[in-house]
Order: sequence, then C-alpha cells, then structure tokens
Amino acid sequence: MTTPNSWTIKAARAALRKGEISAVDLTMSCLTAMDAGDGLNAFVHKTPQIALEQARAADARLKAGDAPAMCGIPLGIKDVFCTKGVPSQAASNILRGFKPEYESTVTTKLFEAGAVMLGKLNMDEFAMGSSNESSCYGPAVSPWKIDARQLTAGGSSGGSAAAVAADLCLAATGTDTGGSIRQPAAFTGIVGIKPTYGRVSRWGVIAYASSLDQAGPMTKSVRDAAIFLQAMSGHDAKDSTSADLPVPDFEAALTGDIRGKRIGIPRECRLDGIPAEIDALWQKGMEMLRDAGAEIVDISLPHTKYALPAYYVIAPAEASSNLARYDGVRYGHRAKLSQGDGITEMYEKTRAEGFGPEVQRRIMIGTYVLSAGFYDAYYNRARKVRALIKRDFEQAFAAGIDCILTPTTPSSAFGLGEMGSTDPVEMYLNDVFTITVNLAGLPGVAVPVGLDHKGLPLGLQLIGRPWEEGDLLNHAYVLERAAGFVSKPEKWW
Repeated sequence: MTTPNSWTIKAARAALRKGEISAVDLTMSCLTAMDAGDGLNAFVHKTPQIALEQARAADARLKAGDAPAMCGIPLGIKDVFCTKGVPSQAASNILRGFKPEYESTVTTKLFEAGAVMLGKLNMDEFAMGSSNESSCYGPAVSPWKIDARQLTAGGSSGGSAAAVAADLCLAATGTDTGGSIRQPAAFTGIVGIKPTYGRVSRWGVIAYASSLDQAGPMTKSVRDAAIFLQAMSGHDAKDSTSADLPVPDFEAALTGDIRGKRIGIPRECRLDGIPAEIDALWQKGMEMLRDAGAEIVDISLPHTKYALPAYYVIAPAEASSNLARYDGVRYGHRAKLSQGDGITEMYEKTRAEGFGPEVQRRIMIGTYVLSAGFYDAYYNRARKVRALIKRDFEQAFAAGIDCILTPTTPSSAFGLGEMGSTDPVEMYLNDVFTITVNLAGLPGVAVPVGLDHKGLPLGLQLIGRPWEEGDLLNHAYVLERAAGFVSKPEKWW
C-alpha cells in the first residue's frame, strides 16, 4: 500500500476527482512526510497553515465541479520564488527576514489553479551552485544513500529534487540557469524540464542571470511534468521577456508515437574521460528511441566546447548587475555599523556578511569582465560565442532534427564536500551537458533511465526545438516508458 504523498499528480488528480481522498487528507499525508523528512533539509520554511487553508478551498472547488488539473495537488516551492507574506530568501543571508508583499506570477498561476503550497524549498544561494552547498541553510541531502556518506541532491534546485524523490510532496517548482532543474533531477531519479526561455514568466523570481533563468517543474513522471508545465506557462505582461504565445495542451501531446522522428546525437558530447557507464546509458537511450521508430542521426554542434567558458562569463556578469540591488538599504540584512562608518562602509559590511563565498566569487568575476578594458575581451566575446552556439542548434533543427539526445550529467551524485572544495572549476564542469540549452534558450528535459554500478540514478537529456515542449515531452515519454525506471531510494532519513 502506498501512502498518498508518494502518488503522482496524475494519480492524485484521479483520486481527488473521484472523491476517493480529500485535498486536506492528501495535504496531511505530505505534511507528515515533510516532518519525518527533516533530515534531508529540503524544506527551509514550512507553511502548514497556508497549505491546509488552500486544501480546504480546493476541496470546495472539487465538490463544485470546478477542478483544474492541479486542484488540490500539494507542492514544494523553491525559495527563489517570491511568495506573499512567506520568507523568500533565495537561501541567502542577505535576504534573511524578507517577506514579499507580492506573489510571483508562477505561484499566482498555481494557486489560481488550486494547488497547495507546503512550504519553501532549499537551494544554492541565489541559484549559484551545482550541489546545494552554498545555501545559508546548509545543503539539502539526497534521499539516495549508498554508504555512510551523505550525497548531494544537486543544485541549484537541490531541495526541490530531494523533496520530490523522497515523496515529501507530489511535485516542486525549480529554476534552471545552467542546468539547475535537469542536473538535480538526474541525480535523484526524477523528471525535470527547463522550458523554452520566455515560456514561463520570470516575474517575482529572484534573479541570478536574467537572460538565462527559466522556471520549470520537477516531478515523478513525464506526464506530471506536462500537467504541471501547463499550469505554469503563459504570457505575462509584467515580464518583458515573456512570450505572447498560446500554451499548447502538453499532456495531450503524449501520444507515445515518435515514428519517423530524427534524433540528433552530437559528437561533441563524446567527451574524453566520460565514464563508461554514462556512455553505455547514452547508447541504450539511442537504442530505445530507435526501437520506438525514430531515426538516430550523428550531428555536430561545433561550438559546444566553448560553452562552459562563455557561460561562466555571461552568468556572473549578469549576476554582478542583478545583485547590486542588495545593499542593506531597502530590505533584507543590514550590517551593524561602527561609530564613524558611512554609507560606503554599510554597503561593504552588509554585502560581505550577507553574501556567501560562491556568490562573492561570481560577483567579482562578473564585475571584472564588465569593467573598462575587459568588456570586449571577455563579455562581448562570450556573447558572440553564445550566438554561435544558438546558430549550431538552429542549423541542426533546420536540417530536419526533431530532438537531440545527450547525457544529463557526467556522473551520478557525488558526496557532499567532495567536489569543488579546492578548485571551483571542478564543480562548474558538472554543467557541461546542460548549459548549451540555456545559452540557446531551448527546452530541455532530464529523464531517469537507469542506475550506475553504485545503485545511484543516471539520467539522459532530450533537447527540443524552441516552443515545442509538447513534442519534447512526447519523446521523453517514450524514453521513460522504454526505460521503465521505477527505482526509489530506501528510506533512511
């Protein structure tokens, strides 16, 4: 017998509509699991009163026959989304105590659809990280365990990944700037999709790198991702980068038929030193898609090798600009000043105390590459590389490629404290397969496909045409069904 907190959105939707369970009882199941899962450090602000109030309202809508797909579904919300009256800190000390007076567009849409907010989820500080270790709350911990070590749940949406994988909630919101939905999804054996840039509003999402950030769902299945993405998507006049396009029925696109589709395999992703089991999984993914009737085609994305350095110029540059607003004057943390300190000292002390080491590192990198004398040498050059990377994808799709298949990560989850402690670049290399998708503004989805020799999840990534999330999810649906991944972590927390 499974407990309701372990259900998929699809299963819960059916049970709620049939009256087999109430939204209040479903929410209580998740609240109980959340309390039992405190050892994972996934939830950093619990909101049980709000959750039960929203669940009661959802029950009323269900009784009245007014039940959108997400009505009564208990969710975790990443701490980067502003939620009215609820701490929204982006896991940073500089925003300690900040409670917005407004609601992000994404959470507004979800609440209008009847969803239930269980609380706010852990993350890397300002979404800068690949392991959740830069969080001011301490890292979220993966529910997967192979020995005495605690494993990373990935980053920056590590709390979201841990909560979904451990069945603390039915699904969670994430954000993806360079892989921050897809990498933690792969590490924890769940599904995560980064939509096309502009598909989901960024209004009310605390910014890291504005031309790269995109919100998306983290779920237990591809169908759940389609249902969830439908509720999150749509044009928003408050976000100048939001696309004024109709939102397709993503769930209806899951036909399971990809016969005649052409799947691109980029030769540039065949990296030296890639673990044999990652390569074997990739080959297995190709076979599964071929068996489903797709054609596997070798392609070239020649500028992929420049993606990492370009990303780690552009993203810190945008972060340097975005994070200049945190100065201790208007909201958040303000340092205690000594006698004689002026406004400059207040800025310096506040930012030194409020920002963690990784955020400070990226601000300094960004400020440097934007400075006079280096702007053209670094930032402008990185922007040109970005344009070339985007063109590579455009040419592949113009040549008839429908979808691109790659690994999601170069390894399974690593132990907390084991990577990047002496060389931050070691951690940055985790993004090698994911950042091109952000630089090109494309949709990408991570699907769990198997386990490595240690028994830890491994995922594959599918990259789609812009605005074709429905087709992308259909490919992911085929891959998911063929892989038959049903493994769950053994409960230890």
